[in-house]
Amino acid sequence: MDTEGTYDARGTRSGSVPRPAGPPPRPALPPRPVEAPTAGTSLGDWLRTPRAAAEPGLWRFGHKPRPDADPDRVPDRALLVGALVALLAATLVWSLWSNGYIPHSRVLLELFTPAEWWSYPRPPQSVTAIQVYNSLFAALLIFVFGRMGNWLEVFRRYAVDCPQPERTLRTALAGGVAVWLVIGTSLFPFFFAIWSLFPLSWTTGDGDRTLATLVNYALYVLVGGAVLWPFAKEGDWLSHFRARKPAAQAPAAPPAAPVASPADWPQLRSAGLAAAADRLVAEERSGRMNDVDCVRIRRAWATVKADPARLGAFTEAVAGQGARACLHPSGDRDLPARAATHDLLTSQVRLGRYPDAERTPLARRGAGAALDPGSLGSSLLAIGPFGSGKTRHLVRPVVESLALQALAGKAAVVAVCAAGTPLGPDDGYDVVIKPGDSASAYDLDLYGGATDPDEAAALLAEAFAGDLAEVDSRRAATVLAQLLGPYRAAHRRFPSVPVLRELLDGSPGALADLRARLDDETHRAYHRELDARERQLGTPGDPGLALAARVAVLDRPAFEGFFDTTGESRPFSLRSLEHPLRVRVDVPERAHPEAAHLLTRLILAQFTTGATARRDRSLFAFLALDDATHAVTAESVRGLQRLRNCNAGVLLTLRALGDVPEQLHTSLLGSVGCHMAFAGLSTWDGRLFAQAWGTEWVETTEVAKHTVFADQPLTRAVHALRKLVTGKAVTTDAVTVRKVERERWSASELAHQVPAGHAVLSLTTVNGEHAPPLLVDLRG
Repeated sequence: MDTEGTYDARGTRSGSVPRPAGPPPRPALPPRPVEAPTAGTSLGDWLRTPRAAAEPGLWRFGHKPRPDADPDRVPDRALLVGALVALLAATLVWSLWSNGYIPHSRVLLELFTPAEWWSYPRPPQSVTAIQVYNSLFAALLIFVFGRMGNWLEVFRRYAVDCPQPERTLRTALAGGVAVWLVIGTSLFPFFFAIWSLFPLSWTTGDGDRTLATLVNYALYVLVGGAVLWPFAKEGDWLSHFRARKPAAQAPAAPPAAPVASPADWPQLRSAGLAAAADRLVAEERSGRMNDVDCVRIRRAWATVKADPARLGAFTEAVAGQGARACLHPSGDRDLPARAATHDLLTSQVRLGRYPDAERTPLARRGAGAALDPGSLGSSLLAIGPFGSGKTRHLVRPVVESLALQALAGKAAVVAVCAAGTPLGPDDGYDVVIKPGDSASAYDLDLYGGATDPDEAAALLAEAFAGDLAEVDSRRAATVLAQLLGPYRAAHRRFPSVPVLRELLDGSPGALADLRARLDDETHRAYHRELDARERQLGTPGDPGLALAARVAVLDRPAFEGFFDTTGESRPFSLRSLEHPLRVRVDVPERAHPEAAHLLTRLILAQFTTGATARRDRSLFAFLALDDATHAVTAESVRGLQRLRNCNAGVLLTLRALGDVPEQLHTSLLGSVGCHMAFAGLSTWDGRLFAQAWGTEWVETTEVAKHTVFADQPLTRAVHALRKLVTGKAVTTDAVTVRKVERERWSASELAHQVPAGHAVLSLTTVNGEHAPPLLVDLRG
């Protein structure tokens, strides 16, 4: 049960899937890279961490969605200033009231009390009435100015809406201030009127001094407790102090119902495989399992559910091998190193974070930005100049993520880059092809594993003539088919590069030898093909000479021994995308740039053909072109559009859209679902991105200043004095708020307002979900 049938060949010819050439022995569990998502925590905690059901492009691991913004929420500064102004106004009014500066302030009191209370000498009842009257006015004053200054919102925002123990401390401080206002000041004199309800001997000590002390302290406690009660309730003091009790003193709580943890493998236990689940739990707790092992075994279990006949083999593998069950054919359980942060449970790789900027929606501010196969399946186009970080911040993290998913049996990845590009060490790949390097262990199948001459001719025509405006690709494919068909019929294989060059050049010896190997009766159709080809030689518009010139680029001493068709080498074919392979092709960009461009076009054509021809599309197939310069053609753009429903995608990086023929700019941007504009983009490239992203409705505020002309002499003098002091005329503001339609990102903003180390990323999933173009901090 090493593979559970996940990696078995289906519909591919024998020997088309190369295997690693005996990698050096490794320890049972490679050391976990420090960048692994489980660094600093256990694998069980990593499994139990919740993954939010977030929108496309959001890092789901541990993500906590922000609450929706309250449109009526008063800003902190305005709230505090308003509360302070209301407090000062209330203090002023109370000072005027208490000092008798407000005339007729006791009219209401005298109206509802006996007249003899206000004749001298005044009885004690009048003093009590005045205290109660002033207390009622103080309460009314606090209510009115508290509403005006929004004091209750200040208390809730800065005291109640805080985590413990800050909540208890802040509400206790507010309660202490309230107790001081009631008992320690003259703001509420009715507090002293309470004493008049008791006999003087009880409160003054003229009778029993002990009784007077008890009564006074009891009154203080009762009034203070009544004032503190709402603060204690809002601050949840009781729950806080209960939580701080020692465990021995806390009452025994009833046991909670057990919650199924992902780390306990509930899917296996529910299927009756408790022993297998226990074995995996033991592996995880002992540190012998990593995140790749976990996801790989989950993938194998998914295949068992699809085909119950594999249940016995799966159970035997887990019981005997534990975390090493269902290994990748290479035997690897992790990459030698990780340069990015990954979450294999969601197949996401983190690229950076969305900055806390005005253009970023509130729900995404500070959240992580990530990519997954759901977005990459619609293909991604990234454009940025040299040094903008396309390889470091995008290509390597994406390729690394797909390589980890390949080890888990979920993907197949092919990376094409210039020799020396830092996309990870060679032992992190199953196949490394280095055309032009004699030390390369693998070769590239020039014909992409095709057995049909017409299909092979179409692939070569795309590679050799797809970027030539003067050569029709269909005529080029016809010329190649006229030669490949007879040659395969005669030799049971396709021609090598030198032989193909001779045939395209129309060498009499090569054509005569090929004709001699064909039987006149059996291969009558192929004789007609050769006759037609000989008639076209040298005629105007014959694409044979242009194709021969392109083939000559590969017919160099540096490529001797490569692109072999005799079966003596180990050629890699892109027909192997039904297997979880990790492939890297190092094209000779520096030594042979034209050959590098030709090979890149060839691999892109072979990938789109191989991905769409797969019968088993359970694996996500992905091609990453670190530099797609001169690789994009009209046919390849049409091929990209066919990948969305094939569980496959392509990553294209360009320095500028000028590397693509102008007539393909619009179709290229429309054929890919994800776009990424790095810092340093030119304005003409930014214009095309702005058109692709469209417009949105935004609310704008316009402020117009109008000069104030005064009619009164005094007002004119005040305005003249103000202008003399400030140097500005007196104006009034006319504010206009309206909704307008504008570009999401203008060409100028993309060219000049994207900081270094940032990019603007827009996403579209294969299901049609959209994420608007947003700024991403790639260093966060």
